Amino acid sequence: MNKRRLGKTNLMVSEIGFGGEWLERHDFDESVALIKYAQSLGINIIDCWMPDPKSRDIIGEAIKDSRDKWYVQGHLGSTWQNGQYVRSRDMKFVKPAFEDLLARLKTDYIDLGMIHYVDSEEDWNNSMTGPFIDYVKDLHTRGIIRHIGLSTHNPVMAKRAVLSGFVEMILFSINPAFDMQPPSDDLMQMFGWYEDNMKGIAPQRAELYRLAEENDVGITVMKGFLGGKLFDAKNSPFGVAFTPTQCIHYALTRPAVSSILCGYDTTAQIDQAVAYENASADEKDYASVLANAPYHSYKGQCTYCGHCKPCPSNIDIAMVNKFYDLAKQQPAVPQSIQSHYELIPHKAAECIACQSCESRCPFEVKIAERMKKAAELFGC
Repeated sequence: MNKRRLGKTNLMVSEIGFGGEWLERHDFDESVALIKYAQSLGINIIDCWMPDPKSRDIIGEAIKDSRDKWYVQGHLGSTWQNGQYVRSRDMKFVKPAFEDLLARLKTDYIDLGMIHYVDSEEDWNNSMTGPFIDYVKDLHTRGIIRHIGLSTHNPVMAKRAVLSGFVEMILFSINPAFDMQPPSDDLMQMFGWYEDNMKGIAPQRAELYRLAEENDVGITVMKGFLGGKLFDAKNSPFGVAFTPTQCIHYALTRPAVSSILCGYDTTAQIDQAVAYENASADEKDYASVLANAPYHSYKGQCTYCGHCKPCPSNIDIAMVNKFYDLAKQQPAVPQSIQSHYELIPHKAAECIACQSCESRCPFEVKIAERMKKAAELFGC
């Protein structure tokens, strides 16, 4: 299993992770075995936003003998009240819910303490002032949470987290359809009608990825499959079906992304996700699906898909384009992006403008022109 550094946390997380949302709907022992099976394949990061006792007990039982092999995303503000999930910033619910999380997971620390589900300006203000955020920071100071994270579906709130200075990573919803949607604090709206909004990656999302990369704030991914809609041409907003491998590859090619947390009901689904690690370029190819979809407008935009390979100068064109896109909107190239670019073995200046890559690009990107501009921007 490939590992990736999760931003400034410096944790090396498996690029395929475990989203635990569906654990409670299965037999206890089956779900415990499911987590252990995932661990045997190299998965080492699991998200526990769920406040219900059964889900937490399942995870606790599954990792009790291997706690040091797992990175846990544990959420603050996800509470269990009268047998129901309630998002809350009220400390009379928040503190007991977090203490319950520690007890049921049979641990005395959480690797990634997540400020839970901040999608609106109002909730940002409620979360970032008063006793709630004081509690989060106190837990961090005492080492009970090793790193502070935040979960959101709204790129505007994610941007605020990235620029906060103390949030080290975010859990964010990423898939090809969501990336075309404008910001919203209504999650269900993001699962709705798309045809009028299929105009390429929304600028607020592109800006978020740029800022996260620039500020070394790592991203873990939720909602990578659009609730399964992307697997069915009739339900997909693109009018075509994607495979799990294609959706995983799309998420992992976004800037700053370290891991995609998939939800699993069976070991076969885990195998399907982990198969990404040995998938061929053709199997990972989401770009051809997008390019042939009846509803989309990606023309002229680089999606970092890698169709441009091979390059006679051995330039990693997708990576050069990624850093160029991250840097070009700034008054000056950020030092972090410049440093990342300079680590690439073959730079844009080595482009011989043969344009063979352009004949392979599904989106008609003018690659040779971009290589020239990238060389000018980065100075090599």
